[in-house]
Amino acid sequence: MMHFTQQACARLTQTLKRAALASVLLASAASVLAQTLSPIGTWQTIDDHTGQPKALVQISQDGDGTLSGKVLKGLGASNQPERRCTACTDARKDQLILGMTIINGMKKTGDGVWNEGLILDPENGKLYKCKMHLEDGGQKLVVRGYIGMPLLGRSQTWIRQP
Repeated sequence: MMHFTQQACARLTQTLKRAALASVLLASAASVLAQTLSPIGTWQTIDDHTGQPKALVQISQDGDGTLSGKVLKGLGASNQPERRCTACTDARKDQLILGMTIINGMKKTGDGVWNEGLILDPENGKLYKCKMHLEDGGQKLVVRGYIGMPLLGRSQTWIRQP
């Protein structure tokens, strides 16, 4: 039969506490890494014409596993909570842009690539096919809206927000 001294028990307890703490830290790091490898989160959109911040968009996962994005806040000249999508031609016609879903149906189609969804440009009311991919370790999201094929479109690089 083994007998442990009081010192041996104290060392064992200390080792177990350190192992438990290391496990918690590792799990937290894995969770943060998973978030940076996905577009889920808050993004600062950058106007591709002016290079200026335009809005904050929250991308989240829907019940069917696809991603959607809605406008949280306008930035700079776009910070007008009463702005409406007067140019929209679908159910969003004359709806407030603030809180509006502008991205929907995005599916993961590759490593760091989402595709097959649609994006609305509330400035002109047009719907475009959408493709997006992460860059810079998940800190930038390149969002491409296009008609027909991806070569016929334009891209914006969005910046992840804390």
